[in-house]
Amino acid sequence: MAEPGAAVEVHGAVTVNGAVAKGDPEALYAQIERTREDLARTIDTLAERVSPANNVRLLRNKVAEQVSRPEVQLSAAAIGVAVVGLTIVRFWSRHRRNR
Repeated sequence: MAEPGAAVEVHGAVTVNGAVAKGDPEALYAQIERTREDLARTIDTLAERVSPANNVRLLRNKVAEQVSRPEVQLSAAAIGVAVVGLTIVRFWSRHRRNR
């Protein structure tokens, strides 16, 4: 791998935006710089996708979106009523046995 800032020798033609620049070091440097910027954007995108904090935020948003749906709220309320009802029946049956 070449050292950063080292001299670059161009052999042949370099394509820049569809135009061929023969032996133009400036065009080669511009192409290298664009490639570096593209790679940096790709790495930033990948880092954002695998970020634990970002994944937690996305999951929290999905859960909040689901909980705000009326059918989910109705189901949660029905489950809550059932749990409270079963708890009351259980305490009542224990109280009756202990008499």
